[in-house]
Amino acid sequence: MTMADNCTGALAELRVEGQEDDARLAERHRPLLMLDAAEPFRPLAAGFAIYRQEAPSLSSKFRIRPVAGCVIEYAIWYDWDIQHLYDLEHVWVHVDAAGDVVKVEASRHGSRRAMIRPDGTLPVRSGRPVLYLEPGKHAHWADGGEMQAKAGTLIAAMCGAFAGDQGIHLSNRFSDAGRIGATLLDQRLARLKLKRMAFAPRFDFTRTSDEEGGMVLVPWSRLDSWIPRRVASLVRDLPREVPHLAAVFLDCGDTLANEATEEKIPGTEIVTRAEMIPGATETVHRLAASGYRLALVADGPRQTFENILGAHGLWECFEAHVISGDVGELKPSAKMFAAAAEALSLSEEDRARTVMVGNNLERDILGANRFGLISIFLSWSKRRSHKPRLRRERPRLSIAHIWQLPELLERIELSLPLPNAPATEVGRRKDMP
Repeated sequence: MTMADNCTGALAELRVEGQEDDARLAERHRPLLMLDAAEPFRPLAAGFAIYRQEAPSLSSKFRIRPVAGCVIEYAIWYDWDIQHLYDLEHVWVHVDAAGDVVKVEASRHGSRRAMIRPDGTLPVRSGRPVLYLEPGKHAHWADGGEMQAKAGTLIAAMCGAFAGDQGIHLSNRFSDAGRIGATLLDQRLARLKLKRMAFAPRFDFTRTSDEEGGMVLVPWSRLDSWIPRRVASLVRDLPREVPHLAAVFLDCGDTLANEATEEKIPGTEIVTRAEMIPGATETVHRLAASGYRLALVADGPRQTFENILGAHGLWECFEAHVISGDVGELKPSAKMFAAAAEALSLSEEDRARTVMVGNNLERDILGANRFGLISIFLSWSKRRSHKPRLRRERPRLSIAHIWQLPELLERIELSLPLPNAPATEVGRRKDMP
């Protein structure tokens, strides 16, 4: 077993004993980062590199040009930015031969900015740059008041309404080299986690990066080898940490395909073609692209659905195809839903976080409710009754158009209880949107 086999991405893997001269220099000028009182993510580690002549940066896209004796580059790692997993920020400290800081630069949303206070002075205290971090985003400013005045509204929006927009950051040196990656499900789970963590910045910079043991400071080469393991560990934990839907079951007729446009082989129930209802094709593709596990649960001959969905490029979007013609029973028979659950290897506990979407109260909704699923009634078509005859024909949720489904599924996922949530929180699930 190699050393790499024992590496899990834990922060302790970075801690090393002993210091060389360059490490002592980097420690002496380690940035002091000022964090907002509401900041959910602290800087965990910094990888340093020292440049004594012009050269390309080892950890960023920039070229390093010392204006004095040397430049100390700090690549600062955060597990999360409020909009995505993975955040690597930078600070560059120019030091002259006497050991004085003569210039400070730092990253801000992909750019490199000179750090100067509003009064024109360098933001340095006892040889250490003192920089203010944008809440949630970690871009650098020399002054917290200037940050709030110039970018406060935008920062608040990113921490609130736009939290989680980017999922897992896959446009960086590691992803470009194939050293980190993510599935569609991973991306959705990262977005959900961050949406739950949305917050209102206070612009009250009372915390520092020296707290809670401070940042681990190591040579960049060591941090470079650790980051992919760290990301893999964070991604691996997402399914366990983030509540999410196990699967989405979908009917076809008047849920995806417009039954009024069906053309059948004469004398049979086999449909040869049909148009999709407005937004259906785009919705199914969007669900698949968001990593939802999709199962078709529909009544009729298999050939009907192969013809309709295949013609519109949707058949392959479904991981399972549960057709009454194969099962031998129509919905609301539990056999239909059990077959779909088995096809996706869903447990009995997974039923409570699986949805069934359909247009038929007597079949789709009744069957889903009896089986313990989250029932969603699509009321787009007026072909069948919208009035439940039985209590169990009442849908948990309703939508008027299929294109409303992705937003509703996200709202459901955000309302699911967190792992080990108290009983009162679990009880609120009955009132999900």
